[in-house]
Amino acid sequence: MTDHETGGRFLVRQDQVDVKLLRWPAESARRRQCMEEGLLRLLIVEGGGPAPICSDTREDWARAPISNDDLRARMTALRAKSYPFTVPTVDPSGALKYRDRVVAVSPVETALLDSLAGSFRALVGREELLDRLGERQACISRNALDLHIMRIRRRIQPLGLALQTARGRGYILAPAS
Repeated sequence: MTDHETGGRFLVRQDQVDVKLLRWPAESARRRQCMEEGLLRLLIVEGGGPAPICSDTREDWARAPISNDDLRARMTALRAKSYPFTVPTVDPSGALKYRDRVVAVSPVETALLDSLAGSFRALVGREELLDRLGERQACISRNALDLHIMRIRRRIQPLGLALQTARGRGYILAPAS
């Protein structure tokens, strides 16, 4: 939903946030689609319609008209409630996103983080990471992997992520404690 679509009532641009604004009940089909995709949703109840039942922590609702301050507060609350369910994503162009933060990573780090994020909170073996390293550079060695792991640790720290070592077996990407 953009400012234009709502007649200027909402001043928060959709491309600046990760919460989908949906008219209720007019966009109930789009709500189902967003729900299936696991997207955060804020339902705006229009025309005195019935309030929706929101049993998913990734969804909330408010009645129109809603002030910009209340809209921002609802969106912030939705993001905060969803944090335990958030999984980092790696863009093929080299952007690692976690929660509301993004950091740029190198092509080699992108390949390694793709495996680590794909198994978020689970062990990824050194052999798998060495294979991914081999996809991006000619020289693959234990030392080369260790160097990239060290760089990744520094890069992901501002995102609130940590890379835990399972000695001799591999690594676990998880939220920093």
